[in-house]
Amino acid sequence: MNVIESFNLSKNYGKEVGIKNINLEIKKGEVYGFIGPNGAGKSTFIRTLLGFLIPSSGSAKIFGKDIDQNSHIIRQKIGYLPSEVHYYDGMTSRELLEYHARFYDKPDIESINDLANLFELELDRKIEDLSFGNKKKCAILQSLIHQPELLILDEPTSGLDPLMQNRFFELLEKENKKGTTIFFSSHILTEVQRMCNRAAIIRKGQINAIENIQDLLEKQMKKARFIFKEKTNVKFIDGIQNPNWSNNKLTFDYVGPINHLIKWMNQLDLVDAVLEEPDLETIFMNYYQ
Repeated sequence: MNVIESFNLSKNYGKEVGIKNINLEIKKGEVYGFIGPNGAGKSTFIRTLLGFLIPSSGSAKIFGKDIDQNSHIIRQKIGYLPSEVHYYDGMTSRELLEYHARFYDKPDIESINDLANLFELELDRKIEDLSFGNKKKCAILQSLIHQPELLILDEPTSGLDPLMQNRFFELLEKENKKGTTIFFSSHILTEVQRMCNRAAIIRKGQINAIENIQDLLEKQMKKARFIFKEKTNVKFIDGIQNPNWSNNKLTFDYVGPINHLIKWMNQLDLVDAVLEEPDLETIFMNYYQ
């Protein structure tokens, strides 16, 4: 069963393209990544999906229901964490969260204190006195206390320190094991690599590729570091990218059959050689180039 489906979903801002012909299928129970730099169209897609923006063309469904005709039903089952949060200053976090919970059929009011302790959030301080990071913690609680079946997270860790980020990821893993589907938008690739099963790569409002994370990491790409006795002129073979000399050390990325690389290495006067699996950042930049 697909929890999210979009069909050529597009949103224009006048002559500017926000997103163009986005087609995604996200299965129940998946942790699905949405990768792209700032300005690529991630937030535009999410806001259009949630009905905050009216699509210029195309359509989408969540839980099999059209996002335009059934938004009030759909939102009962969704927890949304925006990249930036803005609240009424006069309220405390506790007042905000209890007010928010009353919009839903099955709020878990008891979880407010537990989650606040987990994220070290002072519930009775005025929101206007909270730092950006603490406002983000409040938004995390807000996205969870009504026990959503789908979590939509837009750049969720901005403002969180490393300790809180780790607690947040552990909480997401726990929620996913309970069956919650998670749509995780980020430009921080290590987060996507840790959390997600599959990911869509978006550039300039369009999907470049949809990949299994493990398949991405297992692609025929290597990061190489060669050490020569001295710097020398070498003829590079096809597949070598981004070569960089530092004295007698050569680093580069390689895409291609590994036996071709090994055959070439055997012809060189090397002191040492290191081949490593690429991180997601390297693979991502390869798509963008």
